[in-house]
Amino acid sequence: MTSTRPGPHWLADAVLYQIYPQSFADSDGDGIGDFAGIAEHLDHLAWLGVDTVWLNPCFASPFRDAGYDITDYLAAAPRYGDTEGLVALVEAARGRGIRVLLDLVAGHTSDRHPWFLASAEDPSDHRYIWSDRQVDGFVASPGARPGWYRPNFFDCQPALNFGYARSSSEEPWRQPVDAEGPRANRAALRGIMAHWLGLGVAGFRVDMAYSLVKDDPDKAETAKLWTETRDWLDRTHPEAALFAEWGDPAAAVAAGFHADFFLHFGGADHGLPLRSLWNNNGGTVEEFWRQDACYFEAEGRGTPQPFLDAWRSAAELTSGDGQIVLPTANHDFSRLATGPRTAEQLAPAFAFLLTWPTLPAIYYGDEIGMRYLPGLPDVEGSVLGPRFNRAGSRTPMQWAPGPTAGFSAAPAERLYLPVDPDPHRPDVLSQRADPTSLLHTVRRLIALRRAHPGLGSAGSVDVRHAGYPLVYTRDGRYLVAVNPRREPGAVRLPEGGGAVRPLEAQGVRVADGELRADGFSYGVFELG
Repeated sequence: MTSTRPGPHWLADAVLYQIYPQSFADSDGDGIGDFAGIAEHLDHLAWLGVDTVWLNPCFASPFRDAGYDITDYLAAAPRYGDTEGLVALVEAARGRGIRVLLDLVAGHTSDRHPWFLASAEDPSDHRYIWSDRQVDGFVASPGARPGWYRPNFFDCQPALNFGYARSSSEEPWRQPVDAEGPRANRAALRGIMAHWLGLGVAGFRVDMAYSLVKDDPDKAETAKLWTETRDWLDRTHPEAALFAEWGDPAAAVAAGFHADFFLHFGGADHGLPLRSLWNNNGGTVEEFWRQDACYFEAEGRGTPQPFLDAWRSAAELTSGDGQIVLPTANHDFSRLATGPRTAEQLAPAFAFLLTWPTLPAIYYGDEIGMRYLPGLPDVEGSVLGPRFNRAGSRTPMQWAPGPTAGFSAAPAERLYLPVDPDPHRPDVLSQRADPTSLLHTVRRLIALRRAHPGLGSAGSVDVRHAGYPLVYTRDGRYLVAVNPRREPGAVRLPEGGGAVRPLEAQGVRVADGELRADGFSYGVFELG
């Protein structure tokens, strides 16, 4: 399919890196990461080969949900610095060839946002969704206005009113998508985006992008909203990118997004593809997401087929119009190094991530094998249930050996998340000094992807063996094998394939028409 909506020229080759600002780098010793700390470590990202950074929300907020509860979309959170500091970070990143994406929380604000405080006093205000009677899930008004408001996630996050796709005689307060309140919110959304794009950011990752229009079972009205936004973006900022938190790339790209992530959450149609790769039932795993095995496990009980099927379907529907993003993890879900998965199992995972025809997204610290830490206390809304503790994926970046990695534990009111207490835990400084480390492996794989475009998002893929090892060719020129299990494996290659030249291999050999893979191995070869 030929694209009718070409995206930014840089997007197809992007290697994304997600930064959780609270925990990435603390420049002033107050126990909280900040813009200056990120800026101090841009050389690490440039050295690694990253060219696109996504920052979790860094706007003014009471941080009851880690910054996803915003009180001012146009001002930086003072804990990180000021707006000038954020702009300076964006400019410093650009000087190193790195674009910065901000996290746009489009569907709700904080209940302390001036918009909501005014709406809670004025029955004629329709910026939020209000009912004149109690409805399941709605929250009582905190102001003089009688009634109840609809939250979008936590109770402290009132849903902005983008209208309802369907009316109901039983709920006469439902407004259509073209009512005054929804129109005002769409305009405000464009104003926020224009403000930050004018200051140099490269685009946005949109939080809960699928959630804006309510009672929209096929997401048709939500898609229209984002299609209109994309039309505006194409006219005014054609090099800016929109990434969705949707978890359904085909739907998100059809709705106007340039890219969407495979995600852990959702049922078999959405969450299973990514969970079938990484989820070993450790860390943030709801009971209904538990599974017998994932592909990247030592025992070798999994199969890549659920991912391959979902990717193939999504790729056919997005081809030429948008990108599928494959993440290692994110701030809501477990890291790669979770539960029984050991450090030696991570290299095959990165080899797959960086040679599959998707956009790779590395969650900060995964490049050194930082572990998910279970059992941490609730920090800024991190705990969602007994088996859904997000704090374990939000611990400070481990830049150097030591108990706190540069993050202070005092005074007590400051944000502090403990680092891994294991004295042998990975850190950047130690791995930079070791050319055999995971960090160097990831760097080499990123460089390999850049040096050989056929290994990138646009090249074709042909799966030769969907088992252990997983073997595939890219662009008809490269042979890739990954074996994430402990036991070795072998695959007979088709005759007439010619010679192969290793480009990057750990434990995989090709000879006499047979590919042999040691346990926890990978190999990338150029076909003769």
